[in-house]
Amino acid sequence: MVLRRQPTARQMRLGIELRRLREAAGLTAVDAAALLGVNRVQMSQIESGGTGVSEQRLRRLASHYACTDTEFINALVAMATDRTRGWWEKYQGLLPTSFLDLSELEHHARFLRHVAILYVPGLLQTEDYSRAVFSSRLPELTDEELELRIRHRKARQEFAIPYEAVIHEAALRIRVSDRATSSAQLARLLRLSEAEHITVRVIPFDLDGFARASSTMTYVGGPLPKLDTVVRDAPHGSVFVDSEAQLASYRTRFRKLEAVSLDPDRSRDFIHRLAKEL
Repeated sequence: MVLRRQPTARQMRLGIELRRLREAAGLTAVDAAALLGVNRVQMSQIESGGTGVSEQRLRRLASHYACTDTEFINALVAMATDRTRGWWEKYQGLLPTSFLDLSELEHHARFLRHVAILYVPGLLQTEDYSRAVFSSRLPELTDEELELRIRHRKARQEFAIPYEAVIHEAALRIRVSDRATSSAQLARLLRLSEAEHITVRVIPFDLDGFARASSTMTYVGGPLPKLDTVVRDAPHGSVFVDSEAQLASYRTRFRKLEAVSLDPDRSRDFIHRLAKEL
């Protein structure tokens, strides 16, 4: 059992799901360790993502935990046996870990949903817009750090899975830089909204009785709903949310936001009008 220097969010998620299965079965970590012929510390390392677990051991645990959800077990096996060396790994040690974790989650995602309140979603930003957003960060980034983040963001934009963004009018109107940057950003949004896999919806200011646009979120669809992840921005990095109760709450929130937003055609018309006002 080789210890990992720093498990990724996806590796930690696998460990979390194994721990949840064990706890649901009413077994202790000591009980689980005995099933695999390892000690309690090694079992703890598996459940924290600090070390990997083979397919054989994972299926043995699932059997002893009386888990009969074959689709779920197969999804966990896929996570455990994945040996993908993604493009994001070249940024290891150069960017915060949360940047790499988000890239890995997006790479394996079945779909993506985003709620944007103050900024245009990163996956839809122009380079100049991204530069302005990153340049406003405190403490200020060095020139090297700034360029690394911009290159990383541009690489993330090469996706082909279904993506839906619900963007508040505030994010479309706030000028993160100058008029030219805002104009180019709106033009890019219009172009991307025509893509088959991208849906853009707008929440206008004049929507009555709306109190739900309080924060940004990214919803990452996993192979199964119970393996979805919500990514929230925090002062010192991203927070990855994975409990079933919270995921259900965020799904409901997104559905409500989607329901009150303008449909894609009206959203494009709305963005076009804003662009003409600049």
